[in-house]
Amino acid sequence: MAYRDGIYTSPKKCNILANILYHLRSSRTRQKICSDVIFIPKNSYIKKRGIKMAKKRKKYPKLPNNFGSIRYLGKNRRNCFAVHPPATLGDNGKLKRPPAICYVDDWIKGFTVLTAYKAGTYQPGMERTLEVSPTMDIDALVNRLIADYNTIKSVEDKHPEIKKLTFSDVYKQFYAWKFPEGTKLSYSSKEAYRTAYTNCTVLHNRIFEDLKAPDMQKVIDDCKLKKQSQMAILTLFKQMYKYAVYSEIVTENKALYVHVNADNDTEHGTPFSDQEMQVLWNNTDDPEVQLILIMCYSGWRIGEVLKLTTNLEEKYFQGGIKTKAGKNRIVPIHSAVYHFVEQKVLAQDGKLCVYTQQHHRKALFYPTLERLGIVGDPKHTPHDCRHTFSMLCEKYGVRENDRKRMLGHSFGGDVTNAVYGHRTLEELRTEIEKIKVPFVTNCD
Repeated sequence: MAYRDGIYTSPKKCNILANILYHLRSSRTRQKICSDVIFIPKNSYIKKRGIKMAKKRKKYPKLPNNFGSIRYLGKNRRNCFAVHPPATLGDNGKLKRPPAICYVDDWIKGFTVLTAYKAGTYQPGMERTLEVSPTMDIDALVNRLIADYNTIKSVEDKHPEIKKLTFSDVYKQFYAWKFPEGTKLSYSSKEAYRTAYTNCTVLHNRIFEDLKAPDMQKVIDDCKLKKQSQMAILTLFKQMYKYAVYSEIVTENKALYVHVNADNDTEHGTPFSDQEMQVLWNNTDDPEVQLILIMCYSGWRIGEVLKLTTNLEEKYFQGGIKTKAGKNRIVPIHSAVYHFVEQKVLAQDGKLCVYTQQHHRKALFYPTLERLGIVGDPKHTPHDCRHTFSMLCEKYGVRENDRKRMLGHSFGGDVTNAVYGHRTLEELRTEIEKIKVPFVTNCD
């Protein structure tokens, strides 16, 4: 803001005047105007000589988390401060400010009211009897705030509603806020957060405010899962802290100091051996074995299998996630597994798999392999089905570019194949049928 002839002028008007003065640089008019106005370069302020800028409103200390708020309503009100209790979580998962406890004419009075409210000693109307010294310095106020807050913490047992939140408590609030009911949000995103939460059980009962960056770092470092799962845990930490800072549960985002140290192992894995594939084909009466074989002869990720579109008439899958090359790709159904696909799709309302990723892994995939004696070294994961398909393509001479298309891999700098290398369904089918199944005699 600036002053001109005793008038309080906005920055916008101030800049307009600055432009006028700039273009009147050599004129007598400018000399007359500048007799009582100081010219400051464009996009800056203009002050009248001898007139001070308006005083800025005094800043007060930041209140502790979950303490409540003191809201300034404007200088033209007698009681210009609204005193509110701590925000609450609404049914839609969003924070809402409760109605004001009272209205006061001084911030310190508001703080005194909040202190009494948190301690359970507030009486309606007590603010009218409060007296505030105009000479109270800010340092004394800060010391008093801290001392009073420590006193409040000693009565938390008498007031369960003000107890500190655990990691699980904050996660529940965050999840309701991130994924409110009635909104269309990605199932895979929800599942990723739920899975990440289950992978850091050591923190569930810890007080969220007391967590330190090394505590979270240890969770990630001790995680035996692949880098992708560790990254999901880190994402959960960052998002929870983003919500917690917004909700004034904490003041600092400690997740910013946490990182993933694991090597990039996204495409690392161990294909099933010929002996292990033989065991699988000898147990095709098992529905879970059927799904494993379908994935081994199509290259889909388990997360992609959950959302696949299956065309039984033209015998192909369509779907994909992650990259541009991976999305909406088409993979012919290999003749050796077509019967398994047909049974599942017809019986499960068009779906190959009706379970979540987590349930499929822990309740179906791993128990099935253990029961069949397929342990693997290292232990097989559902993603190894994808590596098996890639291995089979290479083993039986499937064209490299077609293998990339069916797996959804990028062509990198190969512009010719990326732009002009379109392939028909039947051309892809010719390639995928190159994969022989010596364990099955009637795979045509």
